[in-house]
Amino acid sequence: MGDTTITTGPPTGAGSMGVTVNGTATPQAGAAESADCAIPAARQAAPPGRYQGCATGAAGGGGGEETAGDPAAAPAHDPRAHGFLPERPPVRSMIGTWTRLDATARAAATAPDREAAVALVERARRAGELAALRQRVSRLSLRNAEAAAMRIAVIAVSCGWCGLDPQAPAAREVADEAFLDLWAAIAHRIDHDQFVALPTLALHNWAPERKPRRHIPIDQLARTEALVPIVRWAPEGQPLSRLDRLMLAATRLEAHGIWLFRLAETLAGRSPDDSSTPTALRRLVRVQHALRAQLLAEAADLAAAPATPQQRAVLGALAEQGALEPPVLQAADAVLGIGGRRMGDGRRQLLRRHLPAQHRAWLSAMDRHCAPVRTLAHRGGPDAAVYREAQESLIALRRTYTALVQAAARPDSTPLTVAA
Repeated sequence: MGDTTITTGPPTGAGSMGVTVNGTATPQAGAAESADCAIPAARQAAPPGRYQGCATGAAGGGGGEETAGDPAAAPAHDPRAHGFLPERPPVRSMIGTWTRLDATARAAATAPDREAAVALVERARRAGELAALRQRVSRLSLRNAEAAAMRIAVIAVSCGWCGLDPQAPAAREVADEAFLDLWAAIAHRIDHDQFVALPTLALHNWAPERKPRRHIPIDQLARTEALVPIVRWAPEGQPLSRLDRLMLAATRLEAHGIWLFRLAETLAGRSPDDSSTPTALRRLVRVQHALRAQLLAEAADLAAAPATPQQRAVLGALAEQGALEPPVLQAADAVLGIGGRRMGDGRRQLLRRHLPAQHRAWLSAMDRHCAPVRTLAHRGGPDAAVYREAQESLIALRRTYTALVQAAARPDSTPLTVAA
């Protein structure tokens, strides 16, 4: 694959995330987590319209096939608890009929090219596997539907179909019709049409390398345990690929970004003249520095990992769809408004379309409730200086993430370089 320009976030200017395709990221459990990040949970009540939802369904166990969960009956998810990570570790092994989808996804991820991946889908259609799965979608608990969605996403990007609307008539001229029907049914089940993107591919495609001895919060689990991908982009028995490591790095970024979500809720509704506002902003700066250190810790292993033209094509296709923006960076953008003037609200919503509806609602609430804090951008004085420092630290964090994507997309193992 030739050099391709990828955009993983706002265009040039503040918060720029232009990326050139061709490289990867590495799973290290010991990310730099500053003691300064030990911020108490927000004391104030959440603002109206704060994110609700992300029901997990009642399905337990390791894989589970068909036990329909009632999303309305599930507990509300608080992003201060663990950000946009799933409520529980992703489903590692699907069971029953769904093992066929699992096997197809694993084979598609390691296919040498798109044509080979498409052939796998066509073979599954001829065997009647896709139609059989389509009939069982309504029986899936929400948790297992999300697990199926991750595998659908792997297949879709492997085949070069990630930009398709599975319900559009034109899509049927490009992609396998039975696969599109299954894709659309899964999208309806999880109430998320644009799920073929980084959040699905990363946040639902990891597991701790060893079983934890006791139950620990999901964000702590993802921070402290060595992680492995559930569906590998590298063949079994071979080292993890750059794409594997990039996805795991995105998961750990989300786990280490939990304090950012808590600070977002703390700042929501605060007056710029509130004495606690600059304190929260200083803590936000420290969190963003810690996240940047986490990404830099991933860089060397990522750059040294193997990559294939197929994996670079996958990354390029996701970038072309604007589907590579990590949720935690979108949360920081909602607080600080980086790039808002340049890309406009429409562009921001375009980037957010790949998140579940509840996540988008929470980000929109942060847009509204953090607006008073953003007026510091037009003021002078020490509080305004702290706000600008927070913006600059977010710009540096996004540039570091962009450099990691560039490394994942490169055909060589050129060392990672990061702008200050």
